[in-house]
Amino acid sequence: MKEVIRNIILENQFSKLPKVFPRDIEIPVNVDKIISIIGVRRSGKTYILYDTITTLLDIGIKKEQILFLNFEDERLNLNSGNLDLILKSYQEIYPEMDFNDVYIFFDEIQNVEGWEKFIRRIYDTKTKHIFVTGSNAKLLSSEISTSLRGRTITYTVYPLNFSEYLNFINGSGEFRTLQERSKLLLNQKKYLVEGSFPETIKVEGEVRLKILQEYFNVMIFRDIIERYKISNSGVLKFFIKKIFASVTKPFSVNKVYNDLKSLGYKISNKYLYNYQDYCDSIFLTKSTSKFDFSEIKQTKSEKKIYVIDNGLLNAIEFSMSENKGKLLENAVCIEFFKMGIYPFYYRDYNECDFIIKHNNELKPVQVSYSIDNDDTRKREFKGLHEACSFLNTSKGIIITFEQEEKISYKGISISIIPFYKYFLKLKKHIG
Repeated sequence: MKEVIRNIILENQFSKLPKVFPRDIEIPVNVDKIISIIGVRRSGKTYILYDTITTLLDIGIKKEQILFLNFEDERLNLNSGNLDLILKSYQEIYPEMDFNDVYIFFDEIQNVEGWEKFIRRIYDTKTKHIFVTGSNAKLLSSEISTSLRGRTITYTVYPLNFSEYLNFINGSGEFRTLQERSKLLLNQKKYLVEGSFPETIKVEGEVRLKILQEYFNVMIFRDIIERYKISNSGVLKFFIKKIFASVTKPFSVNKVYNDLKSLGYKISNKYLYNYQDYCDSIFLTKSTSKFDFSEIKQTKSEKKIYVIDNGLLNAIEFSMSENKGKLLENAVCIEFFKMGIYPFYYRDYNECDFIIKHNNELKPVQVSYSIDNDDTRKREFKGLHEACSFLNTSKGIIITFEQEEKISYKGISISIIPFYKYFLKLKKHIG
């Protein structure tokens, strides 16, 4: 095993690093903290490690000082009892190297049970230059909070946000002229339908769908079924399909439980709640709570569940491609998360899609693909007005595909703004 590890270390040190597309996340290289990078599979975590290694090489760190291992490499048959082989293998290659000067990169570290104690020991006794990635938020956060408390900085990586997406395809974010706006709307449409996993952006048609379906299968089988030892994979798949079909609506675990019961399946709804947590943990989904000034009520509220990427949603729930309104709302929700904003939803007599906190101010946000229809306008305005009254604010926002105007409705000012304009401006403001 040591020989295998030595070979992998040397392969990684002397292989040419791939060209990396710059992301909005900047990983520090000069802080004495364990850097944890978490996020959905295939969102670019490994490439962020490559980019960080390139930064180190550019400032004079030698290749020999870089120890990079990807724990999804099938040659690495490691467990908590033999992780020390990594250190021994490295020291056999470079016996004169001071370990304080070594930069350690462990990709998909959650694949080794008990990894956190090993990382803590390295941090306490060997080197402070440690970078780890993982695709399971719950495992990483619980392990970090116990064994690594106070020693880490965590960054979350998502598929590309809209601004990154435009840069990736060499598209312009300008919308001053009619021509610029037309191109931007075409790119926005692709973004809303095809999603933004980096590998899939320049792939068309059936091949792109197959790639996304394979992502989904790996998440289900490797990240949930294998890790959590799920015995009834059929129930899990049924449950997840129900989540995908219910995007943008409050999701009832009890309703799915009753559906399964009527089909003859015997399963406790406790397991279904666990399944919901697993989907969030592996970043397949993101859940939002009903807004309330009481955090306890927020926690206990029925959740709305959104899918991490519109392309993935379309690849699994084929009927979704025809529902432009749901695709826009799903994209808006995930875009908020990408911007570091946690959205809630509002529901009483009427409904408002999101309530966000930005610049210490609570803002109600509706999402509607188009508000040309009179009934649609009334519904969106009523929900927005009720949310504004609840929050004691006089301003609301409606995000559309392309419509833009400002209107006054029953004492509140409503800004109707296209998706691209809202998020490109928000990105500049946050950046």
